[in-house]
Amino acid sequence: MKRLSVIVPCYNEKDTVQELIKKVAEAKIPLPEKEILAIDDSSKDGTWEILQSIKGNGLSGSIFKLRKHEKNMGKGRAIRTGISAAEGDIIIIQDADMEYDPNEYEKIIRPIIEGSADVVYGTRFPYPLRPGNFTMHLFGNKMLTLMSNIFSGLRLTDMETCYKAFKSPILKGITLKSDRFGFEPEVTAKISKLKIRIKEVPISYKGRKYSEGKKIGMKDAIDTAWCIIKYNIFG
Repeated sequence: MKRLSVIVPCYNEKDTVQELIKKVAEAKIPLPEKEILAIDDSSKDGTWEILQSIKGNGLSGSIFKLRKHEKNMGKGRAIRTGISAAEGDIIIIQDADMEYDPNEYEKIIRPIIEGSADVVYGTRFPYPLRPGNFTMHLFGNKMLTLMSNIFSGLRLTDMETCYKAFKSPILKGITLKSDRFGFEPEVTAKISKLKIRIKEVPISYKGRKYSEGKKIGMKDAIDTAWCIIKYNIFG
């Protein structure tokens, strides 16, 4: 294995995206190459301009690819755009906020490199709550993960985690349809039907407040529940 592809879907993340991309570029990995694919989902706050400046200045030690949606299409669609452009042997998803730490890539992708897993989920649980990490949000994650497990037959502790790493042929071989936050339950449902090895590793997590730009809400939780049923039963 030679290259890690990091897909970064971005929508209105001007306050964090530059620092995040820098952290991704600097993160140590046990592979010789890293490509960063930033997908701007028609941001309105200057995120696109920041990404263009990053591309213009270059990133030492990393390949930087930039894509833009002309209209807002959702996180799931942005991830699909990234998947189609990714050329790495392993693909990992990275949100553009600062909730997840790129310095943990190594322990997430190592089981794939060492041959003990085909897909790795970074589980946030248990993690300590801080102000702004609402108990209901944690409870909702747990309930959605339980529901997903019942339908999929998996035994995950954190289906909703952003940090999911895949052998590239596996992810590229799945037909994904969700445009918004349904990517998480959809991809989980579809990999559960494959004869592959799925592993979880613990990761840290620093959840942000809604006042800091957190976007997922109750409507998305309801949509996620429907996606769990839809993709596990109807494919």
